[in-house]
Amino acid sequence: MVTRRVRAPQFDFAALRRELDLPDRFPPAAQREAEEAASAPLPDRPDRTDIPFVTIDPIGSRDLDQAMCLTRRPGGYRVHYAIADVAAFVRPGGALEEETWRRGQTVYLPDGNVPLHPVALSEGAASLLPERTRAAVLWTIDLDEHGDTTAVALERALVRSRAQLDYATVQGQFAAGTAADPIALLPEIGTRLVERGLERGAINLPLPEQEIERDGAGYRLVLRPPLPAEEHNAQISLLTGVAAAGIMLAGGVGLLRTMPPPDPAAVERLRAAAQALGVEWPDGAPVGRVIAAVDAADPRGAAFLDQAAELMRGAGYTAFDGTPPEQSTHGGVAASYAHVTAPLRRLADRYATEACLALTGGLAVPEWAREALPRLPKVMSGTDRVTSAAARGAVDLTEAVLLQHRIGETFEAAVVDVDGPRRTAPAPANPDGRQPGGTVALDEPPVRARCTGELPLGERVRVTLVTADPVKRTVLFTRK
Repeated sequence: MVTRRVRAPQFDFAALRRELDLPDRFPPAAQREAEEAASAPLPDRPDRTDIPFVTIDPIGSRDLDQAMCLTRRPGGYRVHYAIADVAAFVRPGGALEEETWRRGQTVYLPDGNVPLHPVALSEGAASLLPERTRAAVLWTIDLDEHGDTTAVALERALVRSRAQLDYATVQGQFAAGTAADPIALLPEIGTRLVERGLERGAINLPLPEQEIERDGAGYRLVLRPPLPAEEHNAQISLLTGVAAAGIMLAGGVGLLRTMPPPDPAAVERLRAAAQALGVEWPDGAPVGRVIAAVDAADPRGAAFLDQAAELMRGAGYTAFDGTPPEQSTHGGVAASYAHVTAPLRRLADRYATEACLALTGGLAVPEWAREALPRLPKVMSGTDRVTSAAARGAVDLTEAVLLQHRIGETFEAAVVDVDGPRRTAPAPANPDGRQPGGTVALDEPPVRARCTGELPLGERVRVTLVTADPVKRTVLFTRK
């Protein structure tokens, strides 16, 4: 599953940082504000440290936005979800707030992240680290036995996480029946929330992720399919985001994460791809259920999921004040939805959370937050592009470095995409002048790259490496 070891000096992630104009330090005034806020006494607010929260994050994470505690109640469940209260540390109108608007989001790279907030906050005083009392925004959401929301409460509070857990460990505990009480119900609740989403028409693409890991002095690529624990954990965040959107829509002001519903023409193209690939699509089955049943490890399933990505287009942020926006739902969630659960890493969450706090308390949204809402979509759209370019650029560079000395070698691969308007058969030519071809996914190393030649979608083929250029971050294969 991993590649050969490569020395770290060959990976020039610094060039990618320069290309994307990523900052390497915080301005002195912003850094000073963060350090002062980090050393200030905790605010006076309700003490909820008796709730045994835990966090679940990737191994090594320090910027911990969320902690949960799940309990059973008569007729259903109670979800306690604590979110880092970043607004308690960032002064409106200050140098730190200004710098966070310039950054927009945390950018993650293999050689270190570019944080939205200084580490004194993002990995220190504002992070929900274990065995430390922290300021948080506490969501309490009651569900019935089917996973439908019956009540939502929101408050500022002091909380204390008992443990920092990781996904693989938690998944093993679920399998062994040894998960700690605060999360023991996560598979049960998560499964119900997934089912409710599918009933609404939600779409989730269970694609394995290419990840870059340290390998001694170098790096390696691994292909990691999502664990059920990750999907169930994500459902708690989605649940909260749907609750937040409902609060803001009812209150007439807020910031939504929106995406148009799948284009009917795209669904029909996907249906044609399913037929060509032998993917079962029962009569009347919604597209989300078809996708959920596909095996991503099968070449034909992987190709089908690659085609399904066409359905997830046009995501953005939509601010409103007064009349609700015409497009108020998220096509992937199949409901109105907002980002409020990652304020350490995402700028918009801080302001949407303030709107929710005010509205649930019967108060006016603070002017500093209300004024910011209509400016956020442009900032978040721009920084979305930067974070996506950083992630893709890092993988492209790693692929090229790992393969640069293997020109001429032949590899086993699966064809996951081909050129052409319907993308279910190779096209005779490309309008941009490129040789016809498509995208292949190698078995080992787990590289995904362009390949020229006649490519049968969803089939396994042998391809030859013709280009691996770390400077241009390009890899190209051919099939004779």
